[in-house]
Amino acid sequence: MGPGMTVRWITPLAVTALAVLAGCDDAPAPQSPPQPTAPEVAPPSVEPSEESLAYARYYQGVQQRLLTHGLLRTDGGGPDTPILARNLVANFERIALYDEYTLSGGRFVAQQTPSVLRRWERPVRIQAHFGASVPEEMRDQDRGTLARYADRLAGATGHSIRAVGSGGNFHVLFLNRDEQVAAGPLLRRIMPEISDATVREITTLPRYNFCSVYAVSEADAPSVYVAAIAFIRTEHPDLLRRSCIHEEVAQALGLPNDSPTVRPSIFNDDEEFALLTTHDEMLLHMLYDPRLQPGMTPDQARPYLRELADELVGGPS
Repeated sequence: MGPGMTVRWITPLAVTALAVLAGCDDAPAPQSPPQPTAPEVAPPSVEPSEESLAYARYYQGVQQRLLTHGLLRTDGGGPDTPILARNLVANFERIALYDEYTLSGGRFVAQQTPSVLRRWERPVRIQAHFGASVPEEMRDQDRGTLARYADRLAGATGHSIRAVGSGGNFHVLFLNRDEQVAAGPLLRRIMPEISDATVREITTLPRYNFCSVYAVSEADAPSVYVAAIAFIRTEHPDLLRRSCIHEEVAQALGLPNDSPTVRPSIFNDDEEFALLTTHDEMLLHMLYDPRLQPGMTPDQARPYLRELADELVGGPS
């Protein structure tokens, strides 16, 4: 999407740190903490602060300006955005095999860095968490958006992906500004061995970062994701909110980068598209094809990419 939407890859955690987050259809359900009867995040009041209200006004203005300029498209691409096999190959390399951020001095710094192919091998179970300020009607809407999107992603990847009410390993936090700064206990509850640096990163994320996602791998398999945490601001108006969901969840499946040359795509800084495009579904299909494997370098993956792209667009172009 744009500069306000980001994905970070957390330094690998120990296997034991992720046991409560694991989800598998063929294994016993993970033991989750009892569901709290009180709100998951308890700010001094469920009424938003003036700062949160100011955030809401700001994001409403951002969305309106983008729409006025013909951006935030929801059509998925059309005749003006043809998809060619050679472009699909180049776009896959840029989005799947480069990182947008690198960890430096305990903080995530924007820096385009060559990487390796990363994805999930275990089933992905997406669980929503809401701050106390989020009304029930909005919670239902967000849960529905996540469930429908999970089904679409499962179809695009051929991987097991679905939304769940508990026991998730991909946690999506819907919080306003007040709840964001108080989210440390929630973050530590859903990921007990999360680092202080990552908690600080999420709770202090500035206004110009619209949303973000943090993907986690195990220490002995650094190219295989096992957990993720996405942060979505509830001050966003509807379309920006959905665009954050679309990009952050898709990126944490293994498409971590953005590029100004990739089109039609949400993985682009120009904000042209708000929601996952047909092109992006093709990238996800390629990412989870068994001919590609976690840990592949660009040179190792490249012999398979043109073959995959030709299959998706109907032949050489």
